[in-house]
Amino acid sequence: MTTKLSLADARAHLPKLVLNRHVHEQVHGEGTIGRINTRLALTVTKAVGSMWCAYAFALLALISLPAAISTHDPIIIVAWIAQTFLQLVLLPIIIVGQNVQAAASDARAESDHATLMAIHTLTSEVHQIAEQQTKILVFLQERSEGQPAINK
Repeated sequence: MTTKLSLADARAHLPKLVLNRHVHEQVHGEGTIGRINTRLALTVTKAVGSMWCAYAFALLALISLPAAISTHDPIIIVAWIAQTFLQLVLLPIIIVGQNVQAAASDARAESDHATLMAIHTLTSEVHQIAEQQTKILVFLQERSEGQPAINK
């Protein structure tokens, strides 16, 4: 695979905006089952990836805290902290953080896309001006040499 573009391809290229939602079909496929899987995964992720779910999981985990403490066994208390509280509560908090990062990434992508489009437009304009100047220079050179100018 070559990464070098021809001049014509480079001139014709328009920067493309790619957001998280644009790549969903690449994960599960474009078919009906893929769309269902994507929709289900996004629904569950949205529900579990909320701070309200983290609060609910924390309350659920706290129900078993008195039983763990009443054993007076450090291993059971540590196991409750690690296996019950941390795993149950950190999961939705981590998903919330990832959602925030994905939103920030999409915002950067949109901003970068707008910048790339502006740069592309300006560069195309500069290129057109340079082509016109080249034609004028060729015309002037041919004229100064006494040769007829050729329309290019």
